[in-house]
Amino acid sequence: MSAINVLSGGAAQGLVAQLAERFKAQTGFGIEGAFGAVGVMADKLRGGTPADLIILTRALVTKLADEGLVMSASIADVGTVETALAVRAGDPRVTVRTDSDLRQVLRAADAIFVPDTKASTAGIHVAKVLEQIGIGDEVASRLKIFPNGATAMRQLAESSARQPIGCTQATEILATPGIALSGSLPPGCELATMYTAGVATRAANAREARVLIDLLTGAAQTELRQRVGFAG
Repeated sequence: MSAINVLSGGAAQGLVAQLAERFKAQTGFGIEGAFGAVGVMADKLRGGTPADLIILTRALVTKLADEGLVMSASIADVGTVETALAVRAGDPRVTVRTDSDLRQVLRAADAIFVPDTKASTAGIHVAKVLEQIGIGDEVASRLKIFPNGATAMRQLAESSARQPIGCTQATEILATPGIALSGSLPPGCELATMYTAGVATRAANAREARVLIDLLTGAAQTELRQRVGFAG
């Protein structure tokens, strides 16, 4: 079966998976590609990895268009995704209303599961917040860092730690069995990231990529986007 190649941030993986059968019914194409830290995905495109469609942060997609790697006319916003806290499904949810609450919760955790702190949207933000609330050095040995949020959340679900916690994109939390969305980061520490799709300039299947963009962004999918963690 023919397939389009997608390079995407992990935040969009659940939504793409939910639309795969609908896309196949419309085009006869499957969906292949990679989902992970947005910086890694952008570098894959720059390095020549075959791609028909990219779904990354708006800032990165705009930059890639400026570099001539994405068709500017094809760019469309999918929606915003919040960076949030996660716990194992059987563990008590945590309530974090202030940066003091967040500091207390993270200090109490014996393992903190996060995505790549240098290349992923959520991971970079977590590292910034830890420094902002003054506990970066204190909890550094408890950080469990994985290539992307999906992997970090799967590892959280399987963790045998006494009181673990995770922090990544809400969409990755909601898509992972065995963990639960525990809540938003507090005011001053929050992050809502706009994810945007675009057709790669070197796309071999540009028409089909545009069909998937229409599915991802269309009004008919509003409820689905909200259910998997997108807003806006």
